[in-house]
Amino acid sequence: MFDTMTMTKAVGAICGSLLVFLLVDWAGTSLYRVGGGEGEEVAQAYMIDTGAEEASTEGAEAGPDFATLLASADAAAGESVFKKCSACHKLNSTDGVGPRLNGVVGRAKGAIGGFGYSEAMLAVGAESWTPENLAAFIENPKKYLPGTKMAFNGLPKAEDRANLVAYLATVP
Repeated sequence: MFDTMTMTKAVGAICGSLLVFLLVDWAGTSLYRVGGGEGEEVAQAYMIDTGAEEASTEGAEAGPDFATLLASADAAAGESVFKKCSACHKLNSTDGVGPRLNGVVGRAKGAIGGFGYSEAMLAVGAESWTPENLAAFIENPKKYLPGTKMAFNGLPKAEDRANLVAYLATVP
């Protein structure tokens, strides 16, 4: 049943397959190398532009201060911006993943009893939420209060922040 020629073909097929796998591995490694070698800096292969840098530089270049934006803010537009917040925060005197936000403007930071605030928020608990520092927190929570539990990246547009703060100021 097995003669020398059949055995030679079988061994040749196995060796050929291993050679193909070896060549494919070598080609894949050379094309798609993930990390650098010892001491080499790893360069980013590509970046996805989200426009966050442009939005933050636009607001920093020239624009009215927050008090001017708040004076002309639209609370109805802020209600639609609040939909992003409503995944974690509620306005009906109950806590969600985040603390309730009804009456937040003017309230002391970290003042909701029974809610598990971060140590960073409890450390600034003597301060109150003014419209200006609430807007700064909403812009970039991790930058405003390092160590916060809030995982939201922030609202880059100053108009959205002003509208949201105006809306939150109307909610008792």
